[in-house]
Amino acid sequence: MNYQKIIDKYYPNDNEQKRILLSHSKSVVHKALQICDNHPELNLDRCFIEEAAMLHDIGIFACNAPGIKCYGQEPYLIHGYIGAELLRKEGFPRHAHVCERHTGTGITKELIQKRDLPLPLDRVYIPETMEEKVICYADKFFSKSHLKLTRTIDETYKSLIGFGVETANRFKEWSLMFE
Repeated sequence: MNYQKIIDKYYPNDNEQKRILLSHSKSVVHKALQICDNHPELNLDRCFIEEAAMLHDIGIFACNAPGIKCYGQEPYLIHGYIGAELLRKEGFPRHAHVCERHTGTGITKELIQKRDLPLPLDRVYIPETMEEKVICYADKFFSKSHLKLTRTIDETYKSLIGFGVETANRFKEWSLMFE
């Protein structure tokens, strides 16, 4: 797979939006590959992690998130779902799972229903494979609106509490596995 070719297809212009996507994705790749290196016992697919981490936010261009130079029509919450649809069309269903499962520490069907979130209920939005968990975990340390900032485990945990104890505890569980 040539992930750069896919990125260039959906982000053809060299502009701030593309630079934000690439900078953030490279930070996530770096953290995720560090986890691979530090935990050979997990037998992680390093090549897949690099590819999927570079593509996990491919759908942001379609969303309304002016703070990261995205001026689409869709709510930011569904950028993973949008990215998953794009990657399925490109022929990469495994990479698509990473897109739709990386928001927060995953989104349960109960939460979608309770908060009436604009996501179809026929999908799984919780990371299932170890590679999906590693990328989701690594993503939580980096913001697209503050590219030079790397959150600590405690800062990240506190930022996730607002999305529910279950979400924050899933992150804490991963931190015990991956750090």
